[in-house]
Amino acid sequence: MKRAALVLALLAATPALAQRMRPADVDKLPSSAPALTEAYGKEPTQVGDLRLPAGPGPHPVVIVIHGGCWWKGFATRQNTAALASRLTEMGFATWNIEYRQAGETGPDGKYSGDSGAGWPGTFKDWAAATDHLRDLAKRHPLDLSRVAVTGHSAGAHAALWVASRHKLPKDSEIASPDPLQIGAVVAIDGPGDPAAEIDTFEKGCGVPAGKAMFGGTPAEQPKRWAEGSPQAQLPLDVKSGLVSASLFLSPTATAKWVTEARKGKDKSSALILGGTGHFEVIAPGSPVWSQVEAFLLEQLKVEK
Repeated sequence: MKRAALVLALLAATPALAQRMRPADVDKLPSSAPALTEAYGKEPTQVGDLRLPAGPGPHPVVIVIHGGCWWKGFATRQNTAALASRLTEMGFATWNIEYRQAGETGPDGKYSGDSGAGWPGTFKDWAAATDHLRDLAKRHPLDLSRVAVTGHSAGAHAALWVASRHKLPKDSEIASPDPLQIGAVVAIDGPGDPAAEIDTFEKGCGVPAGKAMFGGTPAEQPKRWAEGSPQAQLPLDVKSGLVSASLFLSPTATAKWVTEARKGKDKSSALILGGTGHFEVIAPGSPVWSQVEAFLLEQLKVEK
């Protein structure tokens, strides 16, 4: 935990990331109480918060996935509670999920992450949380024909992966037999191709996040990195939107995704924000929030 606190402090102070808000600042933003907090698995972190908008429904749904470098101690779903709350005010039911996060083994032999995190556990958590919407829809007014997903930072990678997992080989360790259909995805300042961006990502995180998540480097585990890369699965037949605000998702990487997606006939758009920070983009009320909110409202709509 001491290392996590130090890295978060460094993240907040790094000029290259042009950050003005700290993760803790976003955690403290006002958020509405969930209608329900429910487990989607047996592990302590396999839970999510369901928020429902006003009206009888059935409501379109947005899965919300927090970031934190895939690393235990950096972030929890509280970091996206304000985002989820605002999306609910905008008319979406939101399912703000927690999941197992990785770590490292210290000199004392103790592992700092969640048990079973990394490959394949964290990917399976994202999949199980998504598919749990089928169960929630039996008891709550959710429209499963209009499901979208969004995530921030490492959660942006998770969101894109959730939207791409139907393209995985059937024999993949992280494949699901009947993945819930996703109609739209918005990645907020996080990588779509982790292997290509891992040096920059780990520099920003200050920890060996990629090796912990995938069980090795791209050279050591090429199959895992390929199956964990949403960009490798393009086209997705899913509308995608990307928000670029820092080194975690550069304008160059954003343009590459949009170009490749459109080449495959996917609808894909981008919002490039200069002069802002990594956390302002998920903070309702920040100077750039009005631009982000308008982009989210348009890009998270799923056409039947």
